[in-house]
Amino acid sequence: MPNTSTNVLLAPWKGPHGGVPPLDQVKVEDFAPALEQGMAETLAEMEAIATSKSAPTFENTLVAMEKAGQPFNRAVTLFFTWSSSKSSEAFRAVEADFAPKLAGFNDLIVQNAALFARIKAVNEGPEKAKLSPEQQRLLWHTYNSFVKQGAALDDGKKKQLSELNQKLASLTTKFAQNQMGDEETDALVIDDPAGLKGLPEEQVSAAAAEAERRGLAGKWVIANTRSSMEPFLTSADDRGLREKGFRIWSSRGDNGNARDNNATVTEILSLRAKKAKLLGYETYAHWKLSDQMAKTPDTALKLMQSVWRPAVEAFKRDVAEAQALAARSGATYALEAWDFRYWAEKLRKAKYDLDLNEVKPYLQLERLREAMFFAAGKLYGLTFTKVDGLPVFDPQQTVYEVKGAGGEHVGLWYFDPYARPGKQSGAWMGAYREQQNVEKPVSTLVSNNSNFIQGANGEPVTVSWDDARTMFHEFGHALHGLLSKVTYPSLSGTNTTRDFVEFPSQFNEHYLSTPEVLKFLTNAKGDPIPPSLLERIEKARTFNQGFQVAEAQASAIVDMKLHLMGERPVEPKAFEKSALAELGMPRELVMRHRIPAFGHVFSGDGYAAGYYSYVWAEVLEADAYEAFLEAGGPYDAAVAKRLKDTVLSVGNTVDPADAFRAFRGRDPKPDALLRSKGFPLG
Repeated sequence: MPNTSTNVLLAPWKGPHGGVPPLDQVKVEDFAPALEQGMAETLAEMEAIATSKSAPTFENTLVAMEKAGQPFNRAVTLFFTWSSSKSSEAFRAVEADFAPKLAGFNDLIVQNAALFARIKAVNEGPEKAKLSPEQQRLLWHTYNSFVKQGAALDDGKKKQLSELNQKLASLTTKFAQNQMGDEETDALVIDDPAGLKGLPEEQVSAAAAEAERRGLAGKWVIANTRSSMEPFLTSADDRGLREKGFRIWSSRGDNGNARDNNATVTEILSLRAKKAKLLGYETYAHWKLSDQMAKTPDTALKLMQSVWRPAVEAFKRDVAEAQALAARSGATYALEAWDFRYWAEKLRKAKYDLDLNEVKPYLQLERLREAMFFAAGKLYGLTFTKVDGLPVFDPQQTVYEVKGAGGEHVGLWYFDPYARPGKQSGAWMGAYREQQNVEKPVSTLVSNNSNFIQGANGEPVTVSWDDARTMFHEFGHALHGLLSKVTYPSLSGTNTTRDFVEFPSQFNEHYLSTPEVLKFLTNAKGDPIPPSLLERIEKARTFNQGFQVAEAQASAIVDMKLHLMGERPVEPKAFEKSALAELGMPRELVMRHRIPAFGHVFSGDGYAAGYYSYVWAEVLEADAYEAFLEAGGPYDAAVAKRLKDTVLSVGNTVDPADAFRAFRGRDPKPDALLRSKGFPLG
């Protein structure tokens, strides 16, 4: 077995700012030995803590645990980076092998009776009262995490739980690989230039470049990613191609082939229900929400349904108007799900004289990135400077040094914007390293990742309005990580409850549509958005919110209901159909994430029974944004400082409800969310 110094995945990172990940040196064959050794070393460290002859203290137990496992953490960070961004057939074999091993490894720590006894002793001992608030929060977090994961079970139940966790890890990995397989393999291929009618020039160019990359020169390919398919569905005049593209996208994981995810979903739900019952909870949803802000599934469902109702009514009104417009334009068909985006844009043009294709030339990827930097600088005093020469895993990945208002180093921001084979779809934020200050200050390394298609011949890449908003969303997560100022890595940055972590990201979405940012954006000629176009954008601000909210809430409600089924068997297709019928799902709408491709929920457990988090956090962020407006504007310096000090810098060192109260001076009110969407109150 190689030692730490000879395996690059385990070795301390070299370079500036406390070291950077060796992204250019990673080899798939290094993962297995690195993970095996890293797990063994970490377990040995944890066993040494558990069997210490010294009486348990916060320092020799909790702090020692925070320091343990650093080589493993480096290796597993790179492992999950490759899983999301650089997967290959060879890697997927390693991933499938190690998914259950990693789950079993976590259980060996949580189920270490002697280790848990020491944590419990500190939690119940006299030292607790003398700890600082942050230390008490770490103790609370660690103790409750161990209990929630089964540390207090008897040996027989611990064994059963570990077996369930390992099976679940294998199944969720299988789900993710199936979904990625469909996204890589299936695409809309257009042979006839007539099928391109309605598409903006830059989308045609990107489709041609994608076809050439796939060896289909002379054709056009719309990739099976949201960033490619949704703009196509919005612009393409050819209804038959719209339907074909829509079905390719909406049937991921649901094609009755070797990558079909339906049976996998059924098994995942069954095992999750058994896990929850073993841990003493009525359902998996009850277990999952027990330590979240919402606390109970009923609370989350009530909020989702209170937003669903006005959203679906607004959507129905928009459908009626779009249908009437289609009829006036000569369409003789009833609108279907593959039609609505197309006719909604024509309705936007009719009502507000606004075509989002007018805006798209100003949504250049490079300018959007600079606009995000601009807003972060104006709000929080951050500056971003490109750094060359640091290791990256792809030539298109770039790195920026982030500094604070006083010129101090804050962290590094990695940007990986383009689609490639082996990269999961969508957009996300990650952290290569958490900010901490256990022994010495350690700065964070964060990344933002998207799936845009590069233009041909180096042409500027322009993105849709929705994708631009998503960029600001994911950058909000990055800012949450960058602005963290805590001691312990377990409490750092975005390591907070799932229904709070989306608050900073969704809050940051507001800044795309601020006049300061819109004026900052320019087209390829360097021209800013004309004032008349800015005025029309503002007038249409709440247009189509019914569609956007309803498609997301349908997914969130179905997610929660799936995980409230307990041990009753679930057949995904039948369940989806009946749940949506009960909900009153309009025919022209589909879930934002259909069950067989609901990666948030089934490619891991992060958002399982937790997709409601987005609307829960929207209540927080809409109320928070109104605090800025009440103070005079979105960039009010005093309110920005308060948000930074009470929310963005504290990680999970403070209960999320207390953090919001510290910022707003009260609990959140849902009225702001309804107002922001243009929905009626009450």
